[in-house]
Amino acid sequence: MQLPIYQLDVFTRDIFKGNPAAVVIMEDVTDHRLMQNIAAENNLSETAFIMKGPDHYRIRWFTPTVEVDLCGHATMASGHVVLYLLDPESREVVFQSAQYTLTVRKKGDHLAMRLPAAKSEKCAVPSDLLRGLGKEPAEVYKSDDYMAVFESRNDIKAMQPDFEALRKLDCRGVIVTAPGDNADMVSRFFAPSIGVLEDPVTGSAHTKLVPYWSDRLGKKELHAEQLSSRGGKLICQNQGEHVELMGKARIYLEGYIHTQ
Repeated sequence: MQLPIYQLDVFTRDIFKGNPAAVVIMEDVTDHRLMQNIAAENNLSETAFIMKGPDHYRIRWFTPTVEVDLCGHATMASGHVVLYLLDPESREVVFQSAQYTLTVRKKGDHLAMRLPAAKSEKCAVPSDLLRGLGKEPAEVYKSDDYMAVFESRNDIKAMQPDFEALRKLDCRGVIVTAPGDNADMVSRFFAPSIGVLEDPVTGSAHTKLVPYWSDRLGKKELHAEQLSSRGGKLICQNQGEHVELMGKARIYLEGYIHTQ
């Protein structure tokens, strides 16, 4: 069996920057073991598996070690594949996961992706979070991730996490964020518990970042920068119950997976 596969760099204009994701076209997305094996073989932070339906695509996302409930950059990569390669006449595509209905549409020369906004509750600083980050944040919030807020861009850029301490936390991952110099906000994202030490650019993290910074800065449109080694930039809109993320994607490779 041969499965079409595409690898893209997302939230960037340039190859070798942004966040790489793989998109695999399937006739069926029920073989969990096969999809997990492919994701492990790809060894990217996320591989998306999509299957065409009558009016939408089914989508599932896997890291090299586990399936996850939501992945923003791999959804945008999937949108690029559908809207520019598989169905270039379309302006919008709908993806249906087990929990979410997500849309990606063409918006000028960008792609715009709509994700559900996430609610985070302010909390005390867990000892493993403090140990893992090496510096006490000004504030901490919790949803399925911890979000630690710091004072400056340099706090985020200079951070050298203790991943073993972060792995002990009862969450998917850890977002660290601060005001930007040339952006409204900057961030990084660490998720060692799901096999991703540091994610280059994290769409799902911005479902927590955008509501927080929108309220704090009194702005609906925000420019965001993720300070990983590859780096990435997003234009974000707070739409109340949803967050819209705008960015670009570049195809790095396309080919076929041979499963037998």
